[in-house]
Amino acid sequence: MDEGEIAADYIEELLDICDFDGDIDIEVRGGRSYISVDASGEGSLRALSKPDTVTALQELTRIAVQTKTGEFSRLILDIGGSRQTREAELGAMVDRAVERLEEGATAASLPPMSSYERKLVHDIVAARGFVSESEGEGRDRHTVIKRG
Repeated sequence: MDEGEIAADYIEELLDICDFDGDIDIEVRGGRSYISVDASGEGSLRALSKPDTVTALQELTRIAVQTKTGEFSRLILDIGGSRQTREAELGAMVDRAVERLEEGATAASLPPMSSYERKLVHDIVAARGFVSESEGEGRDRHTVIKRG
């Protein structure tokens, strides 16, 4: 079994335990597995789609995959469109930071976030014509945006 299949089986078992219905899709992009869980019923995944919950479930799923494969997992889990919602939130954060730069600030720092979210921020910042870099260590690692 590959990483995506192991992760999907793990998530399917979790959904069964919680008595939630969900459709699981597996996609591989750039060597990374993306697992998406969606439901046709409104609200059935709402409890699981909160950002902190998705992050925790992603880590548990990565551990389950690593236990079976013996290899580190970099899979990304999306529940009920939570990743798309988070990308929009990150875009809004970047927009506010850019406004501060346009008002004269030399740099604008964003709050600490995961490496995946920092990567998304770096891409958003570059698309807006600015530059960014990650600073700090561990849980304090965050993105700083500056003019190009």
